[in-house]
Formats: sequence, structure tokens, C-alpha cells
Amino acid sequence: MGLDVLQKCFDFTRANDLRKAGWYSYFNRVESAQGPEVVIDGVKKIVVCSNNYLGLANHPKVIEASVEAARKYGTSGTGSRILNGTTDLHEKVEKKFAKFVHKEDAILFTTGHHSNLGALSSLIGKDEILITDKLDHASIIDGCRLSFGEMARFRHNNMADLERQLKRYEDKGKMIIVDGIFSMEGDIANLPEISKLAKKYNARVYVDEAHSLGVIGEDGRGTGSHFKMEEEVDVLMATASKSLASVGGFIASKAAVIDYIKSTARTLIFTASLPPACVGAIDAAMDLIIAEPQRRERLHKTAEKMLNEFSRLGFKTNKSQSPIIPLTVGADETAFKMWRRLFDEGVFASPVISPAVPEGQAIIRTSYMATHSDENLNFILEKFEKIGKELGVI
Repeated sequence: MGLDVLQKCFDFTRANDLRKAGWYSYFNRVESAQGPEVVIDGVKKIVVCSNNYLGLANHPKVIEASVEAARKYGTSGTGSRILNGTTDLHEKVEKKFAKFVHKEDAILFTTGHHSNLGALSSLIGKDEILITDKLDHASIIDGCRLSFGEMARFRHNNMADLERQLKRYEDKGKMIIVDGIFSMEGDIANLPEISKLAKKYNARVYVDEAHSLGVIGEDGRGTGSHFKMEEEVDVLMATASKSLASVGGFIASKAAVIDYIKSTARTLIFTASLPPACVGAIDAAMDLIIAEPQRRERLHKTAEKMLNEFSRLGFKTNKSQSPIIPLTVGADETAFKMWRRLFDEGVFASPVISPAVPEGQAIIRTSYMATHSDENLNFILEKFEKIGKELGVI
């Protein structure tokens, strides 16, 4: 008699163990719009775990654009992009995004995760190489695994290790894939050096701008713009679920590259198109990113303040260069305890434990929005200082 494939589910106790200890920090039920403050189980919390960097997710113009799109096009495209799921609104937004990031063309996927899965598995074939930073997002790793190519990894932002991998595959077709801003570390990819090595070893460069679009670069165009090297980025990915206040994901590149992806990416061809309401929100959010640069200015000032204040208090902030500021707290248990104490005191943060980070280097990931008030920020600092001292983190 064969083994029961579901037995592993019945043997899985980790989530329930955390619930019993009062440390289960996941799937909290939010009962309000996603702003700097949310309501969870009827109680207001200050949010430091959102990716709503520019605070556009509840902007009146974004909401109205979403509603108007639903009124005109209905609630669903009812099919894949390649069949009946492409509207003129999808095409308008793709053209607008391509122009915004200075690329010839773009394609809009249903999620950011789908964007990386579809593009990477499509672009890299047998006997070709994907070279990734070890701290790249999980969707990049998943896309590499789905391709028929071979994946090689280099130590985080370590250019000597990147060159070692490039030398190994000198005679192969290859692509270097990095996050623009790394989602847990908050630091920025060393694009100038990556570009130099790419040219030296005839590799292409793919940048995931999920956390950098709207945040850095001229008009918020991301890492390439930040370093004034947009032409050096061969393929650009960006999610719409962060600064663009919706859901979905873009791939932008040369027109021929986009045409190839549109014809071969399984996560585009075999899934339903992004609903019109989501596309309408993206359309409005792109306009606001350009029209309201003060949001990005406020975000940068907030990030600088919080980084300086956390450092002054004695927290280890690693190498953050962005509104993502990770605070190293040590053991996984300490991270859960700190999350629980912060949550009870009115701060909604995110504990990140092994294996997402090395054993003994658990973090509380904090991230900030342009719409956090000074009162919000001072409250956050007060609670982190109090609880950090209680737990011996500082």
C-alpha cells in the first residue's frame, strides 16, 4: 500500500504551535483601507510593514479611476490576454509604462510574481545561464527554476563573486538578474559594477524594480534612473502592488523582446488578464507618481529620519539605503516576542525568521510611507525603544 501524500499536512504543527504561544504573526485580518494606520480586530495599529510607499493605495483619484474602469469594462476580462482579455485600457497603460521607464515596449501580467515567472522561463532556454543574487526575491528564483536554463548564484551584492560565476560560464549565453532594492535588506543593487561585468562577459542585465519603482530615480523610475544607467538595463520588471497602488506586473524592454514574451510566456498565455479596475488604478497611480514628486521627497526624509533614529537607539540596521529598514534582533523567538509586544502596543510590523534570513539573524522588517505623519513616526520609535530595551535587543 502506498504512502498518504497528505500525511505531511497532518504532521505539520508549526503554525498551531505559534498560535498557542501567541506568536502567530501571519494572516492578520485588516478591516480598513491600507494607509499608515489600519484597523485589525477593531483596534487601530500604526503600520510599518506595508509596501504602499507613496501612500497611493487609498488616494481618491486612484480609487475613482478604478471604479470608472469597472463601470466601463465590467469586473473581469473573462479570459487570457492572448485571447479575449486585452482591452484598450491594458494597451494604454502598457504604452504609458514603457514611455515612463524609457523602454520601447511593455507587457502587463496579472501579478508581479507572474511577471518574473513568465519572463525568465521564457527568455532563458536550454544551455543558457541565469545568474542571480543570493538574496533575489522568491519570484525570481521560481522563474529561474521554471526555465530550461541553469541557475548560478552569487553572494549578495558581491561583485568578485559575480565575476567568478561569469567566468565559469564565459562561453554560454547568460543573464544577470537582481532586485533594484532588496525587499528584506533595503539596500540597492550595485548596478554600475554589474553593468561593467555584464559588458565584459557579454551578459544581459535584468532588474526587478518592485521596491524601487516610485521610490528612487528621476520621477521614481527606479534603479537604472537612480544611477543614470537606464540603457544598461536590458529587461526591467516592476510590480504594480507597491507604489502603483494596485496589483499586476510589468516587463519592459526592446519591442522584439516583449513580442517574444507575449508569444511564449506561459503565465501570460494561460491565466486570466488583470481585471479592468486594477488597470485603471495603475493608470491613475502612474500620473500621480509624476505629478506629486513631494510624496517621494517626504518618503526620503522619513526614511532618513528613521534610519538615523534607529541607529541612535542602538538597533542594527544592516546596510539599508531605502524606506525598507530591517532591524536585526537575533533569535527567531526574539523576533516573535518583539512582534507580539509591538502589536499589543499598537505597531503592526513584520518578523522575518530563518530560513528567510540566516539562523540567529532574525529581523523585524520595517518599511515606510510618504503618508506617515511625524506623530506616527515618533510613536513607532517610542515603542521600538521601549520594547527593544525590554527584550535586550538594544
